[in-house]
Amino acid sequence: MVNKSNIPIKEEVAAVFNLYPKKIKSKLLFLRRLIYETATSIEGVGEIEEALKWGEASYLTPKSKSGSTIRIAWKESQKEQYSIFFKCTANLVPAFKEKFPQKFNFGGNRSIDFNLNDDIPVKELKQCIALALTYHLNKKLKTPDRWKMIEKIT
Repeated sequence: MVNKSNIPIKEEVAAVFNLYPKKIKSKLLFLRRLIYETATSIEGVGEIEEALKWGEASYLTPKSKSGSTIRIAWKESQKEQYSIFFKCTANLVPAFKEKFPQKFNFGGNRSIDFNLNDDIPVKELKQCIALALTYHLNKKLKTPDRWKMIEKIT
């Protein structure tokens, strides 16, 4: 399966996407594209590996080891919502909440949640993705310094 950004989707990930309702699938493919676009815009992140973790599409930086895993998924129990998940112990979502308290809906300390009809603040979401993709490079910095680092490289 190939998406609009021409990055082949791993067969097992495509199988999961194909289980989702059509509207949700297109939203998740958009998030996937943002992850890849963001990764290619940051020197040092390197190749993104797409895999399934907990049955969800997951994106890792196995060669550079610069980032924390990002997952995207939809849950049957919340039919009008889809999410981008981050490792809750990585302290990423609290940093997102501090920087963008009004831009996103957050699912505790583990996700940014979107409703089907939401307009996605793309620039801000790409900054959040960039922070996750460079997590191991910035995790020891204070939160404001982490964001300054991201602003310099994106």
